[in-house]
Amino acid sequence: MPAKKKILNILSKRILILDGATGTELQKRGMPPGYNPEAWALKNPELLKEVHSEYKFAGADIVYTSTFGANPFKLAKYKLQDKVFKINKELAHIARRAVGKDILVAGDLGPSGIFVEPWGVLGFEELVYSYKQQVKGLLAAGVDLFVIETMMDIQEARAALLAVKELTDKFVMVTLTYDKYGRTLNGTDSLSALVTLQSLGADAVGCNCSTGPQEMAKLIKLMKPYATVPLIAKPNAGIPRLVNGKTFFSQKSPEFVRHCRELISAGANIIGGCCGTSPEYIRQLSRVLKNKKPQVSRRKSLSALASARKSVFINEEKKVVIVGERINPTGKKVLQKELLKSNLSLVLQMAKEQEKAGAMILDVNLSVAGADEQKLIRKAIGLLARSTSLPLVIDSPDPATVECAARIYPGRILINSISCDKKKAPKLLRIASKYGAMFILLPISEKEIPHTFNKRKRIIMRLFSEAKKFGFTKDDIIIDGLVMSVSSHPAAAKEILKTIFWSQNIFKANTIVGLSNISFGMPDRRLLNRMFLRLAVSRGLKLAIADPLDRDLMKARCGRTLIERAGDIKRFIVYCQNMAKVGARSKKILDNQANLSLPEQIKQSVIEGDSDGIIPLLNKAISLGLTVQGLVSELLAPAITRVGELYDKREYFLPQLIASAETMKKAIEYLEPYLKDNLTHQATKGLIVMATVKGDIHDIGKNIVVLMLRNHGFKVVDLGKDVSNSRIIRAVEKNQPVILGLSALMTTTMVRMQEVIGLVKSKHFKCGFMVGGAVLNDKYASTLGAYYAPDAVAAVRIAEKMKREISTG
Repeated sequence: MPAKKKILNILSKRILILDGATGTELQKRGMPPGYNPEAWALKNPELLKEVHSEYKFAGADIVYTSTFGANPFKLAKYKLQDKVFKINKELAHIARRAVGKDILVAGDLGPSGIFVEPWGVLGFEELVYSYKQQVKGLLAAGVDLFVIETMMDIQEARAALLAVKELTDKFVMVTLTYDKYGRTLNGTDSLSALVTLQSLGADAVGCNCSTGPQEMAKLIKLMKPYATVPLIAKPNAGIPRLVNGKTFFSQKSPEFVRHCRELISAGANIIGGCCGTSPEYIRQLSRVLKNKKPQVSRRKSLSALASARKSVFINEEKKVVIVGERINPTGKKVLQKELLKSNLSLVLQMAKEQEKAGAMILDVNLSVAGADEQKLIRKAIGLLARSTSLPLVIDSPDPATVECAARIYPGRILINSISCDKKKAPKLLRIASKYGAMFILLPISEKEIPHTFNKRKRIIMRLFSEAKKFGFTKDDIIIDGLVMSVSSHPAAAKEILKTIFWSQNIFKANTIVGLSNISFGMPDRRLLNRMFLRLAVSRGLKLAIADPLDRDLMKARCGRTLIERAGDIKRFIVYCQNMAKVGARSKKILDNQANLSLPEQIKQSVIEGDSDGIIPLLNKAISLGLTVQGLVSELLAPAITRVGELYDKREYFLPQLIASAETMKKAIEYLEPYLKDNLTHQATKGLIVMATVKGDIHDIGKNIVVLMLRNHGFKVVDLGKDVSNSRIIRAVEKNQPVILGLSALMTTTMVRMQEVIGLVKSKHFKCGFMVGGAVLNDKYASTLGAYYAPDAVAAVRIAEKMKREISTG
């Protein structure tokens, strides 16, 4: 029986059991802390085989290959990047020899340890290519399925998933790791990840690592109502703690298994163990859970869009979903001019305006004669993915531009639009299908733009029939009511309303209109738009492409209030109270840039991460006589501090933090030649030595901390990753009094922190300690005599506190 069919067959009957931790099991068998697991396993194949074999006899249905870090970026640290194919193939062969043909072998892909675009410098295609090298080696060894695990970045998970899907149709599982707030390092919540990954083709989605089974059950329960695929849970054995120099986890196997029952109640279909678990955990887990019948997925399709940080479930929205229309150069000469220069400051401003005014989705159209639209859309997606949480509609007549956007967008997009064009429709349907996008079905054909409902209905049926061949359901499409101006077609409104009513209530697909088209060529267009919106809403309209800064139009979305449930009346009253606040804010937004003074614009540029806009503003400020010292101390420094405050409040997440920090960095680099000396920027806040400990090659978090510390006036000596104890000691000795910041991502390397801190203390250097990393917590840090910094903003705050302590100590 093919592996994919076997997996689905098991899932229809019972819980599927995964293996447990591998790294700690290898350490028990002699692997030194911090040693590269893949290289050690290849030198000790019988010991790795023993681990796999123990999980098989413990009752695991699936074992993971020991290839978590066998990608080119991690192997490069050990000068093994040219042996990716061979290493993956050999490690997968070891797994197969250990478990035979009865147990399934999953090819394991882990994170690269580098931020990929749009968050970082690593190109998306470069990352896809690197994962394909792994996939090819694993396929050559005959793995049964793939698992993409411990992902902290939705974009990296997407890259790995595409790498697998473009080479094979084998079953693919994807699990991300979430913090105590239910978000990844980049701020992605579990629902947005689910929407994105299951639409992109993942066969099972879930979470692993970071938390124990009780906390993970909450995430599974949240995802279950929206899951079209089986859900995975691979929790840690509770919380790590340090005892006599060794890391232990808080839950013994009986407690772990007891809490794993909660995962089944929450809706998990596939369960295993991560850090701190062993074959004994899996043995008890299998004994208790293996014959439990799982909850099946409650739906086969889902009408939902997602950005990296927010999802919109269209059928659950009580009001019409407003798609902000303003990012469109048609009739906007200033925007056209800026796009031709590849300057997206105005695009950013428009996005922020519409989000604050109540838009739930943003339409993005960058089609300008003479501009490179693909280059623009790529840059815009990078900007908007960082600066706004709203999902995007990609509005372009060019299929290549649409595919460019769909491939790199870290979420699920809506394509605007697909019509009955014999040349374009197949291309766009293929693109939408491959990348899991929804699309707007535009009922026009090559021959005509139909004026009547009956003709539109025939085109809708014909185009949907084609879409079904690509696997689309009615939940994946949104039918355009095809709004025409009443000035040229007096009966247009009636035909549009018929189309909306039939599509929404009889055909059972969601509907959208480009609202402003109805009033083209008419006086008092805004009034006519609002009147028509009320009529469309009463017929069932779900979405409208419109201007969210029109306060009265936003109120007109509540047209169902008088004809539906009494509860909607209460919601309408609350909505109007909220709109009073939004209206005042929208009015301010309309002439925001005109009202802001130049210093306020500079601060706002940093706060919003506008890297395109900051240099012209600084140049203008200098030409007007503002001092460079004043720009840094009175504008830039307070702005980046404000960003930290927004991050603390969880109004900002890592992408916005990085965008603002990079804007700040760009501003400082521009201003440095104007400074007579560097004391203003590098002033005297203090000196910090930063390092990722020996054996750990993950430094994403550490690099962000370094950037933020420098932006706040600290001088940082960044030693990099996989840094030896002796090198760290030398750096501390040379730079004392100093703060030492240590980072570790893995349970197998976190023990190095105790070694380093012990050595520093033994030499009586004047030094304070700060530690961070995904596997750490306050309790663990306290056992080291260190402060725990969960993120970059906290690190700045702690460093400022430690500076005072060191200077007075």
